[in-house]
Amino acid sequence: MRIRTEFPYETVHTDLRIPLPDGIGLYARLWRPVTDEPVPALLEYAPDRLTDTSAARDAQRHPWYAGHGYASIRVDVRGHGNSEGLPGDARDATEIVDGAEVVGWLARQPWCNGRVGMFGIGRGGRSALRVAALTPKALRAVVTVCATDDPYDNDGIFLGGAVTAAGLHAGNAALLADAARPPDPRFAGDAWRTQWLQRLEALSPPVHTWLSHQLRDHHWQHASGGGDHGAVEAAVLAVGGWHDPYRDTVLRLVGHLPPERVRGLIGPWPHEYPDSGLPPGPAIGFLQETLRWWDRWLKGDSDGSSGAGDTGGPAEPLLRSWIGGAHPPATAYTEPPTGRWVSDDVWPSPRTTVVPYALGGPPVVVDSPQHTGMDAGRFRPLGQDADLPPDQRAEDARSACFEFPVGDEAIEVLGRPRVTLRLRLDVPYGQAVARICDIAPDGAATLVSRGVLDLAARHGRDRAVKWPPGSTEEVSFELGAMGHGFPPGHRIRLAVSSAYWPWIWPRAGAAGFTLDPDGSRLELPVREPTADTITFDEPEHAEPLGVSVPATLDAQPPPLLVTRDVAEGEWRMECDPCPRGTQVFPDGLELTEQALETYTIHEDDPLSARARTRWTVRLHRPELSWDVRIEIRSEMSCDAASFRTSDEVVCRHGTEIVFHRTWEKRIPRLEG
Repeated sequence: MRIRTEFPYETVHTDLRIPLPDGIGLYARLWRPVTDEPVPALLEYAPDRLTDTSAARDAQRHPWYAGHGYASIRVDVRGHGNSEGLPGDARDATEIVDGAEVVGWLARQPWCNGRVGMFGIGRGGRSALRVAALTPKALRAVVTVCATDDPYDNDGIFLGGAVTAAGLHAGNAALLADAARPPDPRFAGDAWRTQWLQRLEALSPPVHTWLSHQLRDHHWQHASGGGDHGAVEAAVLAVGGWHDPYRDTVLRLVGHLPPERVRGLIGPWPHEYPDSGLPPGPAIGFLQETLRWWDRWLKGDSDGSSGAGDTGGPAEPLLRSWIGGAHPPATAYTEPPTGRWVSDDVWPSPRTTVVPYALGGPPVVVDSPQHTGMDAGRFRPLGQDADLPPDQRAEDARSACFEFPVGDEAIEVLGRPRVTLRLRLDVPYGQAVARICDIAPDGAATLVSRGVLDLAARHGRDRAVKWPPGSTEEVSFELGAMGHGFPPGHRIRLAVSSAYWPWIWPRAGAAGFTLDPDGSRLELPVREPTADTITFDEPEHAEPLGVSVPATLDAQPPPLLVTRDVAEGEWRMECDPCPRGTQVFPDGLELTEQALETYTIHEDDPLSARARTRWTVRLHRPELSWDVRIEIRSEMSCDAASFRTSDEVVCRHGTEIVFHRTWEKRIPRLEG
């Protein structure tokens, strides 16, 4: 990583409030180049709290953009950080309408040339896409990173029509912990406590809404902006990582948006910016990549045909992808795995052929133990130890496996695989999970893709249809996108299981199925070898903020721990979703976060599944005698008919409990 200290422009920065039509002010931090000429504006709009949670990341990027001639602004969404108003659902329309208002406000400022770009990662990247779908005139370009375009089937809440555990439960607890944090009196003044109490009174666990809409209904259509990619008129640079659960968004966008104003980039990254340097790598000069994108669309002609010295349309290929090479399974990599960059000018690519692999052998009963999935790795890797799936041989032993040897030539796969399975069920419900592994000559199994189908959703995610007991049907579903090369001497393994905890919540009454290989197949998008030459700049950032992490003598728990009670047949997973400890910021703020997610299940009982999360946040300013704590307790279990959720929020200012509320709710499970 190169730290840049000299730029074409000197910069200044200031904090301000952006007024909305209803009188609410959104807190913002603006970095600007020192110049008399109006410049384009870049907007990052997210709930991550710009004065603490995202401050270190913001310091890497926004001053860098300002130093290259852009007004770069970071804005907290309504009801978060030091912005006024009440927090809403992460997928409601208010947040997006506010975002469009901010775009218009920026374009009207005398220091702006009327052109705005919008960028973000995760929820910020999703907001950029949704704001773009409202077609604000000033918004000319977007960079969306590790973001979903499908809040129903690709946002961690549902997967293949199945309710998730690690995504839904943990996401609910994390959003409660975020929304319960107070404004900072250093920036919000004496009104911080009144605003905090108003926020707390408006809190509601989002899991209640999510489980009330277990089908792809109007709620999810509205949250996705109707799912109409054609509504987006801004130019879109879509970026994802092979280890990020939202990578399929990139392929959908490059496949649906007009090719003259969309580009895609998928690398070997987790849910982080591609220049973060967190494993796995390699990291790239992502700020330089985006600068060329902004120059083209915000400084050139209105159609992006020229700018920053370019003539003609965007110079990059439509899609640049990393094809990973074979590597031993590991939960983290100290060195980047082998691989190479390839490019495609059309998507779906004419260089890719769908190759079917017929399954063979007699019918097989698939009735996986309920703890199948304990070696799945983290649902959303963040570049930490224990993120990635370990060797899959134990998981494969709990699944039905079919293997296909790689011949004398390597097989490179790029895109979304698909499986078609002929299944017989003797009960109304079931789940099918498919994994693709690269099997080395020594038997080591490296997971490269997976997919899920709740069998009640086999005719569409908008309906639930019970399986006629005793009948045989053919089902088909896609797996997550992959870019991987299988070398000669290796084998491609398809593993099929009927359980996948804690990724997927078990189905009550599910008892596995019989898989008939006759008529069943795996389809791989095989890409013909090409000689591509793709290079990236070295990563560089602006000077770091200077956040310190005090040393501690406390023993640190393992990032992910799986234990088995042999006598009881119970399996337990514990993981830390935010291993940051205490951070001390240059302005004196001390931020401490501690969290623990726990998932338990009995290997023979789907109704024994339990998910628990404890989350504690402390915000402390010694010079102001300001010391607040937020404690979150979230639990989820089920019986045959319902999900049971319990959420508790306790907030303290010093020794005073200022808020304490518990929500208990039973929500019916979806019936066909």
